[in-house]
Amino acid sequence: MPFENSESVCSEKGLPQKTVGFIVNPIAGMGGAVGLKGTDGKEILNKAVSLGARPVAPARAKSFLSEFSQYCRDTRLFVGAGSMGEEEAKACSITHTVLGGKKNETDSEDTTRTAKLMADEGVALLVFCGGDGTARDILNAVNMRFPVLGVPTGVKMHSAVFAVTPQAAARVTARFLLDELPLREAEVMDVDEKAFREGHLSAQLYGYVLAPYEPHLIQANKIASPMTESELRNQVAISIYIIEEMRPDVIYIVGPGTTTRTIGDLLDSKKTLLGVDLFRDRIMIASDVNEKQILDAICGKTAQIIVTPIGGQGFVFGRGNQQLSPRVIHQVGLNNIVVVATESKLRSLRTLRVDTGDADLDGIIREHKLRLVTDYKTEHSAKVE
Repeated sequence: MPFENSESVCSEKGLPQKTVGFIVNPIAGMGGAVGLKGTDGKEILNKAVSLGARPVAPARAKSFLSEFSQYCRDTRLFVGAGSMGEEEAKACSITHTVLGGKKNETDSEDTTRTAKLMADEGVALLVFCGGDGTARDILNAVNMRFPVLGVPTGVKMHSAVFAVTPQAAARVTARFLLDELPLREAEVMDVDEKAFREGHLSAQLYGYVLAPYEPHLIQANKIASPMTESELRNQVAISIYIIEEMRPDVIYIVGPGTTTRTIGDLLDSKKTLLGVDLFRDRIMIASDVNEKQILDAICGKTAQIIVTPIGGQGFVFGRGNQQLSPRVIHQVGLNNIVVVATESKLRSLRTLRVDTGDADLDGIIREHKLRLVTDYKTEHSAKVE
């Protein structure tokens, strides 16, 4: 619904028209489904494309804009040129002003340059679609000059500047423009992608940006599991129970994390910490697989997904395990998903979340209670938000 054809919610509140900047990193998230854990750098992008990677950002940008078009309808919208926001705004029939020049291939400098142009226009809020790398570009461009908000689009999203979904980002934007939300300093985190692909997770704090604060709609920064004796015992107890429950000829798709890695350790297999691995008959049959490899392996077979939520954030799907795509989840079936989490991890979470990139599937998962294993022979039915 175009802004100019609708009565403004903001105007109904008696507030002056405000401006929003909107930038899309068009390659963000492309490395996820193909198992590359990011797309920083042209070489990795080319490799992702050669593996069949498809753009993720445009659809998520449109999800944000479609939802946002229902709120504050006469808000003035500045967008990046071409694939950096202009194309998505046109597709959603939203009135906009383009900043910068259109390019066939964009990079981090284009993000930084466009963000600075929006700063010069005095936007009230800058919304960007990307991951942690894009958040760093935004930080470099605007620092703490005005608030920013991330639409989760990347593979790595450790920073505390992202909404939990594109739709949530639209609701946060609307509430902020109505002066209903406070601001906070949000951490911008990122990891070394090369080390990340080699199984080493080392997150670094790059700085802070101002961001609207709504704890139910904005994700927290990722928190590593504490390596205490009780935590390790809990991980082992969960893993023993999972192994005892494994059935012959079933393909077990085991996601990243320290709890799931313990399953591999007890099976004398070197499971990847940050990748997805396949097991059958208690033997690892494939390591660090991508979406296509998973789909090929489970075609015509019974399969089960075993995942652990992201510490501090609670995401079961959609953060760091995009190989477990909507197509994989549909083929496996919701009744064959097992979530494993230690008691201490669960205590640190507000809720379990899902953001697969398929809004319809997310809705189905939220209506379904997932099997949750928290200790040896200790299970619950868990709701997901």
